[in-house]
Formats: sequence, structure tokens, C-alpha cells
Amino acid sequence: MINPSRRALLTAFAASAATVPLVGMRAAPAQAAEVGPGAASVEPLPLPNGMSSPRSGVTMPDLNASYFTRLTLGDPLTTAVLPGTPPRTEVTTGGRRVALLTHGARTVLVTGPQRTFSENKKPFSDDFRRSLPAGSWGASPGGGGWTTLGPAASDYLVEPGQGLITLSTDYASRHASLRDGEIRDVDVRCTASFGRTPTGEACSFALSFGYQDTHNNYRARLSFLTSGAVQFRLEKEVADAVTQLGTTLTPAASAAPGAQWTIRVRREGARIRAKAWPAASAEPEAWAFDTTDTTFTKGRVGIRALANQGATNLPMPLAVINFRVDEANWESPPKVTHSDWVRVLPEPFDGVWSDAIERTVRDWAGSAAPDVLAHAAMFLAGAPAVTAGAGPAQGRQVLGEAGYGYLDAQGNRLEGADFHEYMGIGWTFEDGGYTGPSSRQAGNLDCSGYTRMVYGHHLGVPMAAGQNTSGTFLPRRSREMAEHSPGVPVDRTDGTNPPAAAQLQPGDLVLFNADSGDDGDDAASPTVDHVGMHLGTDSEGRRRFLSSRKSVNGPTMADLSGASVLDGTGVYARTLHTVHRV
Repeated sequence: MINPSRRALLTAFAASAATVPLVGMRAAPAQAAEVGPGAASVEPLPLPNGMSSPRSGVTMPDLNASYFTRLTLGDPLTTAVLPGTPPRTEVTTGGRRVALLTHGARTVLVTGPQRTFSENKKPFSDDFRRSLPAGSWGASPGGGGWTTLGPAASDYLVEPGQGLITLSTDYASRHASLRDGEIRDVDVRCTASFGRTPTGEACSFALSFGYQDTHNNYRARLSFLTSGAVQFRLEKEVADAVTQLGTTLTPAASAAPGAQWTIRVRREGARIRAKAWPAASAEPEAWAFDTTDTTFTKGRVGIRALANQGATNLPMPLAVINFRVDEANWESPPKVTHSDWVRVLPEPFDGVWSDAIERTVRDWAGSAAPDVLAHAAMFLAGAPAVTAGAGPAQGRQVLGEAGYGYLDAQGNRLEGADFHEYMGIGWTFEDGGYTGPSSRQAGNLDCSGYTRMVYGHHLGVPMAAGQNTSGTFLPRRSREMAEHSPGVPVDRTDGTNPPAAAQLQPGDLVLFNADSGDDGDDAASPTVDHVGMHLGTDSEGRRRFLSSRKSVNGPTMADLSGASVLDGTGVYARTLHTVHRV
């Protein structure tokens, strides 16, 4: 049964379905504070070709009278049971498919208006609110994981409020970069300081972009001289050969020891602009450098630190206070375009085509009311907040950009955010169990919580408070979902290879054993530890899915810290364990 809050949402969405940019606005989610002050004032970057919104979006062509006339179902509707397991009933009219119903499942694949799902890189900020031992900077909230290189792992550690790079030797570059090499356009800044004025020779820190490796990158570099002066350069390094992309500037003739400085770079296509200023001062309006270069069309962003040969008061600590991406585009944002809509019946289809089922299918024909995939997209980056107007979640946010979980002392995202914790309320479940709210998880959804939010809260599939083996309720954790979810299994690993999943459909649950470290001693019984929802085939011909992930800090269909695809040799392609249809 549809609860009042869901009915109100459907009505609101249907009223605006002519344009349906469901995820076209910047939200104010629970984790937005991590982006840092001033981010909203940054001018948006031009979008890559084919992108419909700055972050993520669902777009459709205009829906007019002639469009719906083409989708109107006449008589008769023809049904046929297709070969294969699980059995499916195909519904056609005039030789074209109208719907596909799976025996024993609630989900129905319906042909409807063509849609394009897309996702772009979202803003993030790392202010190092964690504590890590020497050798690692860990994960950057929403930005992926840090990689640190050269010359010793002990030169890198994180203390609460700062990421430290210790220049323990001279004439050796040290690099910290974020593992996302697909960034093309970007507006990025970092704030850092050396603990004291160098002696012997200068020390420098740079904001790297278009970073390929330690030998090939762009960088905007501040050099702190032994005299106290500060010099600013825009450089390109290709195969260790460094070229300046402008004249060296001197933004300060005498800088206070230990003063924090900010470097900002904005890259749009071939155009590169950079500026630097003392962090205690207002950002200057003018750019110090404004030039063009096309050597590296994409790459990572990060930080590079160096003590020039002859520097004497080492070790010299560089404290990075904040690293922030306000705007960014991937070179080729993932896109999925198809005409499949995933609808949910009130009860599993028993294989019998009836008048009631036919009426339901006819009502769905050409409908633009939100389905499973539309609801799932409403938690991606940039999704606008929607508040329930009635029902048990009245006055609470029930849609809008979600995070994954709050950070522990080591900067790790903690799982445990179920759908009702996203809304900040407790919940009594259909199996009689009750779970209270968690104020620390408001605005967050872990992988199974995201799945339950879509299929359970918004689409009405019954849920259990925790583990439930009846096959009637959607369990809390992915490992139980693999075994006991309502519906029917589609395919499963043979213990060695991922399933071929020849019958895979949009909306199917895809479950993974992505972390073999939690399998225990029984290697023959791997533990499912991640769940997503299949979205469809992307523009590169790969099967792409949606899931909520720690490293991305929330739901995604993209490839940060692992490609969200079931093809190839990536972690999710290799560790797919079970495909299940609700």
C-alpha cells in the first residue's frame, strides 16, 4: 500500500514531468558543510557535451500530445512466456514490447519515455578532521583516496586539522594526489603553511592539476625564500623538463614565518588561471596568471612539496589545512540512456495474466511518474531536497543528495545509515521490529540503506528491522539481501567466476563480495558486503549500477575509487556475487 507521503511525492513529480530534471539543482545536504565556506559563490564551469546539469541529472525529451499518442496502447495486448530462468511474461502490442513481468517478482520492466541518466564530479573539501599514523593521508571526504609518493612513507601523516608533509631531505619532490585521474575542468584550491622561514635554500608547495605522475603535471607553485619573500610560478613538467607558463611573480616581499597561504587554480578546457594570497587576507579579484595549454587534457589534483637543494633547516613541515574542489568536470561523465522504467506491483506476479494486471500495465504505459530508477537518482550529487508533506515522515527530508556515513576519528566513513536514519526518525517495521533514530547519520545512506530507501520506503516493498529469512521482507544488510530478499534470484557466482547475468535488467539488485577480508576462514562461503541497483548500459556499452559507497561519500553511478560497472576487470566486475530481482 502506498503511504500518504509517497502519494504526495508522486503527485508533485507527475505535475512537473514535462521537463524532469530530477537531479538538476545544488542541494543543501547534511554533508554540505564539508565543501567549505564560499563554495556557492564559485562560477559554474561549462558543462561537458551532453551534460544536462552541473552534477547529476535525469533528462527526457519534451512530452507532448503526439508523443503520448504514440505510446497509447490499443487492443489486443499479447502475452508470451519467454524461455529461461526465472520465467518472464512479455507483453506486446503491434509487434513492440510494452512490459516484461518476472514470475515471482514485483518489479516490472515497462517501456516508457526515453531517459538519460548522468553524473558529474561533485564538490568536496578535506580539512583533515582525522588522525592517521605516518605513511598515509587516508580518504578525502567525497574526493576519493589520497596517494602519497616519495621519498619515505614516514614523511606523510595526518593530525586533527592538518595533513602533514615533512621535508626531511632536500632536492626530493613529495606528492600527495587524489586518485581520480579523469578530472578535466576544475576550480580547486588549497591552504597550507611552512612552520618557519627556510635557511640555505627555498622551500615550496604547489597545487598540482592535470597530474599524470610525478614527472608529468601542471602546478601553481609558491616558493618561500630565505629572505622571507614569496614567489609564485605557474609551471608544466613533461618528462621531468619544467617549463614556466608565465613570468615569475612576487606576491610578498616579506612573509611572516608560519603564515598560511592559499593557491587557487581554475582550468576550463585549454584556459588555465591561477592566483595565490595570504589566507588571512581576502581573495584578490584578479588572476595572477591567465594562459592556455593543452598538454594534459585531464588528470588528478593534489599537492607537491619541495626543499631546494641546499636547504639546511630540515626537517621542514608543511601543514596542509584545507584542500577543496569547488567545481569540476570529468572528461567523459558516465551516461546511461534507455526507455526502460522499473515499476513495482503491490504483490509478486504469479505468472497469471489477469484483467487487473492488464489495467495496471495500461496505466503505466508512457507514464512519467517516478519509478525505481528516478527515485534512486534523487539521492545522487546535487539532488534537490524534498520534504514529506504527510505520513510517518511528515516534515522530514525524504529525497535529496545523500552522504554515506559520518567520519570516525581515523577519517573512515561508518556504515549503519538506514533509510529512516537519513530522515532522522525511528521506525516500526512490517515484521514488528523497531529501530531508533541516529542524529549522527541524518542525511546519510549506506549501501543497503539506500536500496531500502528506494524499494522499501518509496516503492512499498515490506522491510525487516534486521535479519529476516522469510523471503517476504527486505532485510537490513546486503549479506541477508543476497539470500533472503523478496522476489527471485537471477544469477549467482559459481564460486570462482562472477555470474554472466544474461537476464540482467534495470532495477535488479547487484550484490558483491568486494572485501575478501571479511570472508573469515570459510573461503567457500564468501560474504556479500555491498549492494547496488542495476541502472542499464552506458554510452560505452558497459553495464552500470547505482550504489552508495564510502569513498564517494554517498550514492553514485560513477567510477571514483572503482568503476560502477559489471564488465571488465575492475573490483566490482570481478566480485559480483549475486543478481536478484525484487
